[in-house]
Amino acid sequence: MPWPEQPVGRHRNERVVAWIERERLVALWMHGAATRDWVVGVLKVVSRVGDGWLWYGIVVCLPWAGGPVGTSASVRMIGVGIVDITIYKIIKRWIARPRPFRTCAGIRECTPSLDEYSFPSGHTLHSVACSLILTVYYPTFALFVWPFTVLVAVSRVVLGLHYPSDVIVGAMIGAITAAVSFNLL
Repeated sequence: MPWPEQPVGRHRNERVVAWIERERLVALWMHGAATRDWVVGVLKVVSRVGDGWLWYGIVVCLPWAGGPVGTSASVRMIGVGIVDITIYKIIKRWIARPRPFRTCAGIRECTPSLDEYSFPSGHTLHSVACSLILTVYYPTFALFVWPFTVLVAVSRVVLGLHYPSDVIVGAMIGAITAAVSFNLL
């Protein structure tokens, strides 16, 4: 039995356009929280800490304060971080998706972006990867790192820097690379 034909041409383009429009509406809705100064203030701090400072601090401290597995956790975080930054840079340059504040009326840049393109969210990618590694080694850290990671992901959309799919794909890449590291190392 032959495979059913896939929609091409106009029908496929209509679906893509509809999906893009729905994503813009979700981004606009989430960005609506940026009308509150206190929300922007809190999320700017979360975003700034999510630039990597928290994770760098943890990586440096783990060999001394992390007990018998501290060095292993630190080395794994560094290795996954190197892989993730490589993947991130390749995808960013290849996709070259403009940030929402540049292409979506009604969304403003609430804090400066670190680079030009939005897909995928590097903040979310690294937060998920580091959180997964930390919670495998130190399950009690989950109470602290996962709420922070969710706030990082939400902050990127609310602050006008990313679309929801940017943070979803970033989270998936971070989770996959961290999970694979446990099978390879």
